[in-house]
Amino acid sequence: MSKYIFIMLAVLFTHLSMAQNEINEKQSHEQIATFAGGCFWCVEEAFEQMNGVREVISGFSGGTELNPTYQEVSAGKTGHTESVQVYYDPNIVSYAALLQKFWRIIDPTDNKGQFVDRGQQYRPEIFYHTDQQRKIAQQTKQYLAEHGPFKKPIVVPITRFKSFYPAEDYHQNYYDKNPIRYKVYTFNSGRYDFIEKFWGDTSDIDYQQYTNQNPNGVNQSDAAQARWKSYSKPSDEVLQQKLTDTQFEVTQEDGTEEPFNNAYWDNKRPGIYVDILSGEPLFSSTDKYKSGTGWPSFTQPITSDAVVEKEDNSWFYTRTEIRSRYGNNHIGHVFSDGPKPTGLRYCMNSAALEFIPLDEMKEHGYGDYIKYVTADN
Repeated sequence: MSKYIFIMLAVLFTHLSMAQNEINEKQSHEQIATFAGGCFWCVEEAFEQMNGVREVISGFSGGTELNPTYQEVSAGKTGHTESVQVYYDPNIVSYAALLQKFWRIIDPTDNKGQFVDRGQQYRPEIFYHTDQQRKIAQQTKQYLAEHGPFKKPIVVPITRFKSFYPAEDYHQNYYDKNPIRYKVYTFNSGRYDFIEKFWGDTSDIDYQQYTNQNPNGVNQSDAAQARWKSYSKPSDEVLQQKLTDTQFEVTQEDGTEEPFNNAYWDNKRPGIYVDILSGEPLFSSTDKYKSGTGWPSFTQPITSDAVVEKEDNSWFYTRTEIRSRYGNNHIGHVFSDGPKPTGLRYCMNSAALEFIPLDEMKEHGYGDYIKYVTADN
């Protein structure tokens, strides 16, 4: 029996040793990124959701005092700001992809704090570890300033990394250890309202498209560049002037227009349907079909990332709402009673759409989308 136990222990030790060697090898390829974006609980959770990120540690950077405590930093006495260190595999997720996530979870126009948390101890900052990280950070910051959804200047500093001090244990994975308190905090912080206003739903973004060689994801086509450049919602003053009562009710108050009494329910012309406010392309006439419902219906969006889906419980059952990604306007709902090949019915409101005829698409700046409308598509 003792010999059998010895053999089993030897086999177990061998497997554990091999597993540890594999872990060590994987971690030897890791790189570190350091970001500050306000409350480190929120920033930690955001990065831990990313594929290729092994661990995120909450702590403090940017100050001069050695081994600061949370009480000292939160009182604004040390010059540090709440930060996170991200341990990631560059073979899976690039530094550029981490930056694209970073820009979408903070207010880059505010260097006096973030959302409800005020003071230098909550200031946003990028701490670069290498010259390559510095160059990529500067490039994405400049692109965001020129083409992003913000009218105010981008004021996030890009600073050479000097030190990082992990926060106390109770701050690590706070969102997981204290889910109720965390949800109460995030609900009242203003962070997610801000993100939704400027970015829409960011949960399904393919961050793999952002590489260190293509950090802004813009050299794939002119259409990709356009997604950053111009698709934003006008101010409230412009909305009041531009929209009819029905258009305002539909797009801003999640309303529904009358069936069979709207602009596009029976439109048969070739072209694309864009957000009436932001101008972003949403649907192609190629995918439009006669559903008999009295609203314009489509089997799919013009591209896979053209719209955002949200759960809607406003009626007596759960529906899936469709909103524009950049304008964040209510467009309609999607149902599972559509025809092949998708089996879906995107039931939209004409009041939320503007139709661009095929022969006018190039003139209006939608030349790259002609392929989605022509027969060759």
